[in-house]
Amino acid sequence: MDGVIWKDAEPIIDFPKTFELINWLGLKVILATNNATKGVEEYLSKIKNFGVTLESWQILTSSLATKDYLLKNLQPESQIYVVGTDSLRRLLGKDGFKIADVGEYRSADAVVVALDPNITYEKLTNAALLIRNGARFIATNADKTFPSPKGLLPGAGAIVSAVREASGTEPIIIGKPYSSMYEVAFHRLGLAAHQVMGIGDRLETDILGAQQSGCLSGLVLSGVSTEKAAAEWKPAIDIISADLMSLLNA
Repeated sequence: MDGVIWKDAEPIIDFPKTFELINWLGLKVILATNNATKGVEEYLSKIKNFGVTLESWQILTSSLATKDYLLKNLQPESQIYVVGTDSLRRLLGKDGFKIADVGEYRSADAVVVALDPNITYEKLTNAALLIRNGARFIATNADKTFPSPKGLLPGAGAIVSAVREASGTEPIIIGKPYSSMYEVAFHRLGLAAHQVMGIGDRLETDILGAQQSGCLSGLVLSGVSTEKAAAEWKPAIDIISADLMSLLNA
């Protein structure tokens, strides 16, 4: 979402006109983000403030895709250690999973690592110990940085890397560019991969993910990646446009 429809709190599209065009074109839309720190209702409220009403199924976060993965791969009442926000802890605790105390280091079935603004050495230590003791290592996403008014700040990937090094274990990564998140999106849309275009502003996540998942790829230059980098990207991107509205009109 960031870099495509807004930057931080500021819209970079005309929301009503853009979604009016999407509806006129008869397109289904899901807004997907690797940000695992916010819940669906927060996104719906933000979008509504910009003049557009969407449904819950149209918002897909890496935290929701992570929950979907856990439901498919863990037993009910499995214990999960979360390195992340309280919002993520609440989300993962809604479907019968037991969320381990922050001080737990002896036993867990899975360790989920996300962006945690309150990361501590204790959390890193406990996560690494639990993984070494057999817990599955799952990362909501591996984004190294994220944009802010101050500049690029450390993202979930920075924390994931620390846990990877300390545990000696490679994580299962859920968010873009990996397949799990795209599979959830295809299921929600009721479409096959070749019927979908993945649109984003980052080559290494949005475009790579779309291409690896069999989607058409659309890059907007309103965010992180530059026109020069896009021209050098292989395989070639299907559509490159200045922004979302110009891409929809292409």
